[in-house]
Amino acid sequence: MRFTKVGALATAALFVFTACSGTPGASGGGADKGSIEVWSSLPRQGSSKAQTDTIVNAINMALEEHGNKAGGYTIVYKDVDDSTAAAGKWDEATEIKNANDAVANDKLVAYIGTFNSGAAKLSIPILCAKGIVMVSPANTNVGLTKTFNAGEPDVYYPGGCKKNYTRVVPADDLQGGAGALWSSQLGAKNVYVLDDTEVYGKGIADVYAKKAPDNGLKVLGRDGIDGKASDYKALAEKIKATNPDLVYYGGITQNNAGQLWRDLRDAMPDVKLMGPDGIAESEFIQAAGAAAEGSYVTSGAISPDQLTGKGAEFIKKYNTKFPAAAPEVYTAYGYEAAQVVLAAIERASAKNPKDTLALRALLLDEVKGTKDFDGVLGKWSFDAAGDTSLTEMTGLIVTSGEFKFDKIIK
Repeated sequence: MRFTKVGALATAALFVFTACSGTPGASGGGADKGSIEVWSSLPRQGSSKAQTDTIVNAINMALEEHGNKAGGYTIVYKDVDDSTAAAGKWDEATEIKNANDAVANDKLVAYIGTFNSGAAKLSIPILCAKGIVMVSPANTNVGLTKTFNAGEPDVYYPGGCKKNYTRVVPADDLQGGAGALWSSQLGAKNVYVLDDTEVYGKGIADVYAKKAPDNGLKVLGRDGIDGKASDYKALAEKIKATNPDLVYYGGITQNNAGQLWRDLRDAMPDVKLMGPDGIAESEFIQAAGAAAEGSYVTSGAISPDQLTGKGAEFIKKYNTKFPAAAPEVYTAYGYEAAQVVLAAIERASAKNPKDTLALRALLLDEVKGTKDFDGVLGKWSFDAAGDTSLTEMTGLIVTSGEFKFDKIIK
């Protein structure tokens, strides 16, 4: 997405850790080269907070596990907020401010973010101009790395600046198609498609609608919703009149998905409801209440309870350290993003950059050149566009008020 500030830096939490080694979880020594900064920019207010709390927890775990140095540098981590209390979600002006503050800081070398794809489209050009690498734990909009809408992704790199964006989660061209395939496998023939009109939501709904005919689905209608509407009763009645087997919503929890679900369920008690990883968070279930039960949710992220090997070990450690903040869909992806950055700092430092700005340039190449990374998500690589080689799509069903793994969609 994800799968959502004025004064953000004033309230940002500051953590100082050290890290080292080019492999996850390793530690080492070396001459003291001074301090550098790594920031994350995530929505820390509103209904995304529960999700991003776990991402920040995971980033801190990665830093702590690396000890005191990364390539001889002391790592200063800032947890920066790109949301506002008024919006209750990410905010354009605040994300732009975060990115501008980042490029003005000569000690900053990496930006873990964003959470929302719309935020990434704003910060990529700003950070690119100064060669600051981005590693997103959650963005899935196709156009960030591939041609989707006209001019993408080059439009985000003004003046031909060196592409600086990567993500550790698969894009929506895979997830939207997986949603259409799963809808067909569930027996649906006629579907109605909704979106929240934001970059992420409209993008994934577009992919779903495009892939629907290939999976034997007829799209009965398509609407964008007003995320601030008091209710969607009229829309629900309009959809009911078309007699769909399934209603698909492309969007995030923060755009009133809970109210939408309640109104759809009231109008059509037996219709199947499906959404993407933008609603794969505990806040969605709380917002939708009983209407969430039985909902189908796709995710490009592997469900925490389905991680194996190093991933399962991480979840066990996480639960021990943070018993009151259960891991969410993107928790492990925040950890992986941090590990990628730390390993790349180690490799870049070995090339003896003369200063932090030189390190920044080397780090961009090292992150984008990540190959066969053996982390909590398995072994994977970044391609030339900055996309992960991971392609697995997960199907979840809300059961007894929780997201339960149902299947790998294929």
